[in-house]
Amino acid sequence: MLFLCMLVAFFSTLLITPKFSKFLEDIGVVGIDVHKRDKRRVPEMGGPVVLFGFLTGSFLFLWAQVFLLGRKEVVDILAVISTALITTLVGMFDDLGALLKRREGFKRIGLKQWQKPLLTLPAAIPLMAIMAGDPNISLPLVGSVNVGLLYPLFLVPIGIVGATNAYNLLGGLNGVEAGMGFIILVSLGVFALSIGEVDAGAIALISASSVLAFLYYNWYPARVFPGDSFTYLVGSLIASVAIIGNFEKFAVFCFIPWIVEFFLKARTKFKAQCFGKLQKDGTLRPSEGINSLTHVFMRGLREWEVSLCLIGLEVLVCSLAFFLYHWGLL
Repeated sequence: MLFLCMLVAFFSTLLITPKFSKFLEDIGVVGIDVHKRDKRRVPEMGGPVVLFGFLTGSFLFLWAQVFLLGRKEVVDILAVISTALITTLVGMFDDLGALLKRREGFKRIGLKQWQKPLLTLPAAIPLMAIMAGDPNISLPLVGSVNVGLLYPLFLVPIGIVGATNAYNLLGGLNGVEAGMGFIILVSLGVFALSIGEVDAGAIALISASSVLAFLYYNWYPARVFPGDSFTYLVGSLIASVAIIGNFEKFAVFCFIPWIVEFFLKARTKFKAQCFGKLQKDGTLRPSEGINSLTHVFMRGLREWEVSLCLIGLEVLVCSLAFFLYHWGLL
């Protein structure tokens, strides 16, 4: 049944993306592909189509759980859906605000940095309300500690807000956000199923299926951009899956590239961009210093090659997470 839900999510996104992209183009919701010589304008706000695929697959999974299997407790799935809806909505506001133009040229002016954590904080409320997650956490040199209400009231909001905003930091190249998102969601889904966390595994794999369909259109040369509505959505799903599945340490390890990106961007007070400077031979080079993981791979590589390197990095990180867990080191 889970496989059917994944297929529904995949094809729902695959079929609706071209029509939604055309709609975005018609109403002027577009962004400039800065790594192309012609500086083409591409429809920008892919979050809603991925959300649509995720919802169709998730609702089918819910129907199967309640009406076919007779389950009564599905509140955790409904809470994750609520969180996903909130983060996507906030991301859409950010995307639409970023389309403002200044006289010196097309410039992104989305939400201010201090506004983003505040606006994504309500997305944690559904998980807080159902007391999601296990308050027993493992600390180095201490062991298992029950933090009680500190977990839902403090750690859950930190997880949701942190992952949602951190995931938004790394991108800017065709296929990067969707490609890396697909890898981490598949990894979390497979891990969740392997430890018996069916709901978390189903949500992660259904999400991954929708993201994979979107990647088909977002891969180089991109026909649609993900936008902040996509990155907020995927970031919140990563955190939500880890919380309801009680495998936060595994998820945090898989999230290492975005944690590194956070510290790289923090050095410039989050003013640095992931973009590079297009060379005559089609390769990319960082405009100034190494202020993003994208800049690490830009020397002498084309855009799609940089994207593949970053996706490969995430495959390596997730594989290492499985290895460490297998040997009891995670």
